[in-house]
Amino acid sequence: MNALAADALTALRAAAQQGHRDLRARIDRLPDDAIDLILRDARSHYAWTDKPIPDGLLEEIFDITINGATSMNTLPARFVFVKTPEGKARLAKSLKPANVGKMMGAPVTAIIAHDMNFWHELPFLFPHEDRRHLFDGKEAYCEDTAFRNGTLQGAYFMIAARAVGLDVGAMSGFSNAIVDEEFFAGTSLKSNFLCNIGYADETALFQKLPRFAFDQVCSYA
Repeated sequence: MNALAADALTALRAAAQQGHRDLRARIDRLPDDAIDLILRDARSHYAWTDKPIPDGLLEEIFDITINGATSMNTLPARFVFVKTPEGKARLAKSLKPANVGKMMGAPVTAIIAHDMNFWHELPFLFPHEDRRHLFDGKEAYCEDTAFRNGTLQGAYFMIAARAVGLDVGAMSGFSNAIVDEEFFAGTSLKSNFLCNIGYADETALFQKLPRFAFDQVCSYA
């Protein structure tokens, strides 16, 4: 790294540090209503109204999601928004029968996938140090990193969708092999899970299922 690059990196780090201080000065936590909306009182949905989702809102969800942290900024997740009748028919081939209606009724179903060749983008995503050698030829490590961080991005995606006023219903009752053949054949992408998104029809909800108390699953060390 030459002196100019080092100076530029120092300036960028200083700007990032000040930006975080400014953020914390502006807001120190979310209000309870916001926390309720995205997690505490949020529900997984199975039925949907016919209110459409504009593409601009999907782009906003992505813009929020892509800012979530991943290891080495690898960002392996890839998203396919299935919204056309043709796309829905292709996706339906992969679903267990009980899930077909849930997917077909949603305005959009997102395929949350991950790119096994994510590490090729590291010169762009992690420009201050070339770490491609950590992944080159190491298939198991690539799979582990892509799956873990892609799943993390899928969770960011669900929270982002709720944050902008949408409802979500994640699904795992499908064949990954069929989805990969239908949508990702000949690529380095692999499907992880599906997520229906839209404006929910609350009449399909049942009571919220139990959750653990802190002392049941948490400990100190």
